[in-house]
Amino acid sequence: MENNDQLIAQCVAKAKEWLSPSFDADTRAAVQKMLDADDKTDLIESFYQQLEFGTGGLRGIMGAGCNRMNIYTVGMATQGFANYLKKNFKDREQISVVICHDCRNNSRKFAETVADIFSANGIKAYLFDDMRPTPECSFAIRELGAQAGVNVTASHNPREYNGYKAYWEDGAQVLAPHDTGIIEEVNKVKVEDVKFQGNKDLIEIIGEKIDKIYLEKIHGIMIDPEVIKRQKDLKIVYTPLHGTGMMLIPQCMKDWGFENVHCVKEQMVPSGDFPTVVSPNPENAEALTLALRDAKAIDADIVTASDPDADRVGMACKNDKGEWVLINGNQTCLIFLYYIITNRKAVGKMKPTDFIVKTIVTTEVIKQIADKNNIEMIDCYTGFKWIAREILLREGKQQYIGGGEESYGFLAEDFVRDKDAVSACALLAEICAWAKDQGKTLYDILMGIYLEYGFSKEFTINVVKPGKSGADEIKQMMVDMRNNPPKEIAGSPVVIWKDYQTLEQKDAQGNITKLDMPTTSNVLQWFCEDGTKISVRPSGTEPKIKFYTEVKDKSMKCAGCYERCLKDAEAKIEQIKKDLGV
Repeated sequence: MENNDQLIAQCVAKAKEWLSPSFDADTRAAVQKMLDADDKTDLIESFYQQLEFGTGGLRGIMGAGCNRMNIYTVGMATQGFANYLKKNFKDREQISVVICHDCRNNSRKFAETVADIFSANGIKAYLFDDMRPTPECSFAIRELGAQAGVNVTASHNPREYNGYKAYWEDGAQVLAPHDTGIIEEVNKVKVEDVKFQGNKDLIEIIGEKIDKIYLEKIHGIMIDPEVIKRQKDLKIVYTPLHGTGMMLIPQCMKDWGFENVHCVKEQMVPSGDFPTVVSPNPENAEALTLALRDAKAIDADIVTASDPDADRVGMACKNDKGEWVLINGNQTCLIFLYYIITNRKAVGKMKPTDFIVKTIVTTEVIKQIADKNNIEMIDCYTGFKWIAREILLREGKQQYIGGGEESYGFLAEDFVRDKDAVSACALLAEICAWAKDQGKTLYDILMGIYLEYGFSKEFTINVVKPGKSGADEIKQMMVDMRNNPPKEIAGSPVVIWKDYQTLEQKDAQGNITKLDMPTTSNVLQWFCEDGTKISVRPSGTEPKIKFYTEVKDKSMKCAGCYERCLKDAEAKIEQIKKDLGV
């Protein structure tokens, strides 16, 4: 960010507004310290813009200032949300909202602030007594018949961050028109407008009773109880990475009948500092270091991990050489859907109205499994709210049996409308039990899928472009790729071009068809003759442009070929990077 005099003057003027009596003494002191400092970096970062309430809510670094997460930015967001709810549900005698939070520093304080503001506005607030997994927030909204929900969480972001997710009455994160409607109301609010003094009569503390109902419902998605009975001693290592998963996941696996669940002791300590990891993200191998240590010590069958708000699941298993390997998000989603379809069929639970959902950037092998098994598969945009939308549209007519995305999110049930690591960890354990029952490992199951449906390797290339100049560069990259799409990638001709901004698909013969999507999105996709798929989209939350690559290899004839296919795929991905100039 350019440290120029004009910018500093703007930030100083904005900061001085935060010295008024509307702000508490600690906040005023922190702002004064920034104003007095010779180095104005903190001042600029904290005040150069208003922390934006986007379609998913708020997310930012905690601290004093209008570009930071604090009780005032959270307060203005909540006041705007309350104003919108009162407009939208004006005929309802009592509007109610569920409030949940994760393990992060200030999360409880922010959640209590949210409850106070809603109650001060005459809205009933159901506030959880302690941290809880994100999916339970979604579940409680539906279970309690609430009109909305707020979850204070920054998911798997670094420890300096916190966030605020807004949910609607269907238990999903808000979609159009409510997303933009809430943003409009939030943007009108000033600190002086916020009603911070809560009405205790309208705040109800919830907890154990909802936990019990939620866990009972999750118990109902078990597919094969007999296999669990036979493999009840399955050795499971689980880590919540200091987060909310510890509240329910060990209990959930125990309820399913697994008697040998080993929790990573150091990480069963709730902490917003995440002291044992560099980043609390199950996508990163480093986050599973302690879990893999314990897995080797007890010769475990499976390692599972949930991120701090327990909506995403990570996993590791032993390969054919007995070495522990991480299973990525695409592979996890693949294993889940393969198992659900295969075993629902085997136990006679499959119905013609069943359907599954994946996001457009998730592996196409799922589509091949669905087609071969005559299951309807729906493609939707990135983000679980779009999967939730597909469930809602078909409610009462069709049965959702599973859906997921490459970024480690999966949902096996329809009574929650967000990704769910609680049910996912239990279902993963069942899949592992099923594999062991056949003398196999999860790795063997994955190899079996590749042998039956074809090998696939997925890799996401993140190109980071910070600041305003970076944002402009990303915008121009999308314009250039739109105007001059590639005709060939890594030696294979492109045969289908999809543009989700114009909602048009073009084939090699020049035929143009319309893409059936609920709205437009700034995403480009190219499909090559050899099965390669490239999806390009700017990130909605970070200064980066993402290239999701998927390459195929038809030469995998045995599990022993996997390593060779992997190496060939990695070489091809390097060629794709060169061809795309990233």
